[in-house]
Amino acid sequence: MDASDKQFFELLKQAVAATYLKENHASASMEEWKGEEIVGFQEDLFQRTRGRVSEKWFYSYFKNEPTKLPRIDMLNLLCEYTGHEHWNAFKKLNLDAIKIQYKTKRNRKYLWLFLPVVPLLIALYYLVNPDNEFQFCMVSEDGGEPITAIQIDVKILSEGQSPIYLKTDSTGCFSYVTKEKIVRFVVQSPYHKTDTITRNFDANTNAMVLLATDDYALMLRYYSSGNVKELKKRRAQLSELIADNARIYQVFPDQTGIELYSKEEFITKLTIPTSSLKNINILDKHYEGDKIVKLKFSIQ
Repeated sequence: MDASDKQFFELLKQAVAATYLKENHASASMEEWKGEEIVGFQEDLFQRTRGRVSEKWFYSYFKNEPTKLPRIDMLNLLCEYTGHEHWNAFKKLNLDAIKIQYKTKRNRKYLWLFLPVVPLLIALYYLVNPDNEFQFCMVSEDGGEPITAIQIDVKILSEGQSPIYLKTDSTGCFSYVTKEKIVRFVVQSPYHKTDTITRNFDANTNAMVLLATDDYALMLRYYSSGNVKELKKRRAQLSELIADNARIYQVFPDQTGIELYSKEEFITKLTIPTSSLKNINILDKHYEGDKIVKLKFSIQ
């Protein structure tokens, strides 16, 4: 594979990942996708194009470093998945991006000429770049309500520096001031699933962070304290969130099969603190309005 083909294929991989992430949850890097993410991508590819790729093919061309391009029919299939007519159309559309990358690499050899002014540029950066104040509010993924009943632990991650620890206030929000344009932080709570968030300052207006409920921890709390009232409230909340005719599937490991659940069966599974609830992993959710109409999950 020559250098230009390699660059075009890397752009196609990025476009494929971006297409999948529009309606699914996974790492932004396809190299980090595992079994469940790969299965989800295979199903999404089939739904959009009626075409398939095997898990072996995925590992050969997406997770590993290929030495040659895939067959042209596979390239055309992936281009169709990303909304392009075919491979040649995709290359034509991205030709300018490849030229820019080439010019950037060519200009790097002249970088040494500017090394003496680097300290001056750094000082100038801090003079002309004012502080950026990030503000985030924690919201329940289930009901869309602010999380104010408990404080959420926040760990700010800065490259080359020790983490900074914060907590949300009484409104479920926190703020952080930095000169950086991008902030990365971890959110933790006894009754929500830990998540790592990355946000750009330019997209930070009234930013909300959706947190998924840790149903196992929550149910364990209700059962151990005998809090029947809150347990019934949680069941009612789930009943309101899930459509009556929702299609709910459990996907078994290694694509060995699926099991179909009714709405009531799934709510019961989410409201009894068993070992399976502790290891449940939501693979995919589809909404119509504010109701879940399709959901796939697995038990790790």
